[in-house]
Amino acid sequence: MPSDAYEVSLESVNKFYTKGKRALCDLTVKVEPGEFVVLLGPSGSGKSTLLRSIAGIERISSGTITIGGIPASSGSNFHLPPEKRGLAMVFQDYALWPHMRVKENVAFALGRTKLARSLCLAAALEMLERVGLSRQADKYPNELSGGEQQRVALARALVAQLGLVLFDEPLSNLDADLRERMRIEIGSLVRTSGATTLYITHDQSEAFALADKIGVLEHGRLVQFDVPESIYNQPATEFVARFTGISGEIRAITKEPVAPGIIQVAIPHSSGGRILAKNLSNAQAGSEVSLLLRPSALRIVDVNDTNANLAAHVTDVAFRGRGYDVALKLQDGSHLNSIYSDHRMKLNESVGLSIDPVGCFVFGGRAALMDPQSVPRYFPLDMKETVA
Repeated sequence: MPSDAYEVSLESVNKFYTKGKRALCDLTVKVEPGEFVVLLGPSGSGKSTLLRSIAGIERISSGTITIGGIPASSGSNFHLPPEKRGLAMVFQDYALWPHMRVKENVAFALGRTKLARSLCLAAALEMLERVGLSRQADKYPNELSGGEQQRVALARALVAQLGLVLFDEPLSNLDADLRERMRIEIGSLVRTSGATTLYITHDQSEAFALADKIGVLEHGRLVQFDVPESIYNQPATEFVARFTGISGEIRAITKEPVAPGIIQVAIPHSSGGRILAKNLSNAQAGSEVSLLLRPSALRIVDVNDTNANLAAHVTDVAFRGRGYDVALKLQDGSHLNSIYSDHRMKLNESVGLSIDPVGCFVFGGRAALMDPQSVPRYFPLDMKETVA
């Protein structure tokens, strides 16, 4: 990692638009030098406003932004212009100069340096070689495909070897196959450069694949900032769990805790064995809760299998190349989808569902509104089966 990779620090940042709309709410976060951070959230969550505020395109209403130890924004009192922040940005629509050739677009990023024009063009050609576009150097942007234009934009962002690179949903305009190839190229080239990277997307699979850390935003608030594994296995809120991918959710009643952080739950109007889940909201026994299920935690088994936690029947099957995505309907009427099967199943086929506690989350904790006597009894717990 180069010594000039920037630390980025935001402290109590707020951004208000007209009519009192609040786009960023008391946002505090620190990005370490050389980290690849992905900001993840739905449309309207504030991720684009946050990136544009760091870039200096937007002025924050209050709080402070520091880049590489240098103040960049301090509410309405101080605002460093974008061109003085020592960063590069890759836009969703590429933002290439249409009247310039490819090599000139890349060399343009070096325009504020003291390098001679010939040296700027040489550096641009070297970077184009790294992104596989050296043969396209003399073409104009409109002569390139979308993927090629995005690689030109990437080359332009990296050629100046700046300490911070920002990505504004750079893959959203590309088709699925090209998006995957570009994701790999971006990850490889940016990490080789060693620059600190902030990348925004609404695609959770893209975020998990790229990030050293993920920041999940909801209505302008940073609700969780952690490594991808923790975001997936220990979501801080129901919103984080839902947005990062679940097969579905079930209403349930909690029973007794069985280990630290693990609780037994019952599904009213359903037959089957006991279900163990991570108690992420510290719900007490006898509470009505939501049970959120990751696709990776679900395994379809024979309806008579002793490992089956629930009974269900198949409502849809979709071929996905490596296998099949199966949708199920449970006895309580709940629906689950995106459950993997290695073979095609029949519609309305009766199956069992085995649930791994690692991807089974309890949220909520209101006092139960259902008669506990209506909840099926569960087998005694074997403590060896709990997860740490």
